[in-house]
Amino acid sequence: MPAASIARVLIDSPLPQLDRLFDYRVPEKFAEDAKPGVRVKVPLRSVGRIADGFIVELTDSVDYTGPLSDLDQVVSAVPILAPEVWAVARKVADRAAGTASDVVRVAVPTRQVRVEKSWLARAEAPGLPPVVAREITGYDAGLAELIAAGGRAAVAAVPRVIQTTAGTWVGHWALSMAEAAATSIAAGKSAILAVPDYRDQRQLAAALAEVLPAERIVHLDARQSNPDRYRALLRCLGDEPLAIIGNRSVVYAPAAELGLIALWDDGDPLFAEPLAPYVHARDAALVRQEQQGSALLCFGHARSTEVERLVEVGWLSDIHPQRITSPKVVPTAQQRADDRLAAQARIPSSAWRAARAGLDDGPVLVQVARPGYAPRVACESCRQTARCGRCEGPLAMRQAGTAPACSWCGALAIDWNCTHCGGTRFRLVGSGSARTAEDLGRAFPGMRVIIADGDHPVLEVDERPALVIATRGAEPIAAGGYRAILLLDGEQMLARESLRVGEDCLRWWANAASLAAPGAPAVLVGVGGALATAMATWRLADYTRSELADRRRLRFPPAVRVATVTGAPDAVATAVGALEATGIDVLGPVELPDGVVRGIIRFDYAAGATVAATLRSEVIRAATNRRRAAAGRGGRGPLKPPFRVRFDDVEPFAD
Repeated sequence: MPAASIARVLIDSPLPQLDRLFDYRVPEKFAEDAKPGVRVKVPLRSVGRIADGFIVELTDSVDYTGPLSDLDQVVSAVPILAPEVWAVARKVADRAAGTASDVVRVAVPTRQVRVEKSWLARAEAPGLPPVVAREITGYDAGLAELIAAGGRAAVAAVPRVIQTTAGTWVGHWALSMAEAAATSIAAGKSAILAVPDYRDQRQLAAALAEVLPAERIVHLDARQSNPDRYRALLRCLGDEPLAIIGNRSVVYAPAAELGLIALWDDGDPLFAEPLAPYVHARDAALVRQEQQGSALLCFGHARSTEVERLVEVGWLSDIHPQRITSPKVVPTAQQRADDRLAAQARIPSSAWRAARAGLDDGPVLVQVARPGYAPRVACESCRQTARCGRCEGPLAMRQAGTAPACSWCGALAIDWNCTHCGGTRFRLVGSGSARTAEDLGRAFPGMRVIIADGDHPVLEVDERPALVIATRGAEPIAAGGYRAILLLDGEQMLARESLRVGEDCLRWWANAASLAAPGAPAVLVGVGGALATAMATWRLADYTRSELADRRRLRFPPAVRVATVTGAPDAVATAVGALEATGIDVLGPVELPDGVVRGIIRFDYAAGATVAATLRSEVIRAATNRRRAAAGRGGRGPLKPPFRVRFDDVEPFAD
């Protein structure tokens, strides 16, 4: 065959047995368009159908001696799967015992023909405006030097809000990330900036507009419409350095010359990919940084235990602002309210006074644990949690005066009867954002009250006095900062059974406290001990360090890696048995519904590649056997449950 006439193709399929490159002959009619990265259609001989795929590479020889099938079609001449994206997809899939096509599906959006045709027909674009490197405000020159050298660091964010020249108020972290991106772009390399959600993205976009021309900024976000996302991806295929911002999937954006990957608040659960193979954005960023030699910065107020581990092993440097700046945090674990209305709103005396004083000058933030009116409803007679008659889910009340509804299936509790005592009357338990707003409205008559939660998204508030009742993570930015911040429901937040509950609460409280105006108090209600000390002294890393030490002693992640294996008992036993020689230890297996069991495999990081390869083999074996069994029965009768593997998932450690 002539040179480079064989295409190695990744089949777009979730089947683990197809997770490899297949060789196809490139017919002469496709020779011009068949390039690495383009979409193609190829025949699958074993099932007699046509499959979608991507050409990964071209070669002139293969080990196979028989005749090769021809490519069926080159769908598009655009090399949409960039080599650097394929490299990271293959690596993270192998690390998580998953399939590369699942990762590519997250990285490359659905083709948009009109957008693509418009992009191909475009005239040659003029050069983009130049970018001048900027000093990264609040940090010494070492941070810019680290970016230039392709270093890695955990960066403690400056906990305050600042105003851009356009008049928008943003967190200081957003300006720091924007200036870091400008430093990379000025050196001729792109920057990928990942944030958890649209609130953070809005702040980062405003900060980027402060330091970069609009032509240098690309939004690549799963929340975009398909055409807009595809258009943004095509923009990233060019040679000009760009600042590419988005949520967790932006870490897979194409950028051949990559100078920086920066993540804000990597402990936020929104960075955890919910689709197989469930690769966390932070892990994908670590792999990509190592492959492309870019800088990697993890910004945050409160550091995750994963980042703390990387700092302690020397993989990340530890960078702090030049000048120590910390909010004024006041713990009130032992205080009670003197005022009846304050007690009803769960506010101790010092917090009450702080709120009154703050409202004389501007807005006051009140952070609560839950949205809605009453997060739990109980039976008036026996005090047992009221349960849904359809699915047994807990009942809650979203608004005052409405019927309780199931938190799981949403069904309204009409003609409800308690299954324990037969009672028919409800008792409200706890206060959500709406009920807290109602209580505080009575306590501060005539005061403007704003609710900010998932049902009432509010991105910013002005400097006029107002009570802002917000659920954790939904706090709007206040012009000039909040004049006081009340962090309520601490005990309720800490009551959640989860391995991450301490670090999550620290992150929620620290992010809220950073929204305070200079000198304004942030009152932490009902929390004492190490968490309160860390907040009051703003030595947040001390708590994370202690938490990681405890997990090392107990062999909990991230001190070790874990993989959960779920499936039929014999499949789980076979997988565990195949790993016995690798130095693992196993928790379980425990029985789950529908005849399924789950085991938790713990292993050291050094054994990660071996464990992943072994479990991937077991996934392929189980899928193949399941397919054969189905074929042998002619598609009749029940199938064994599928065998599934998930790496680095801490949820099994929650109650």
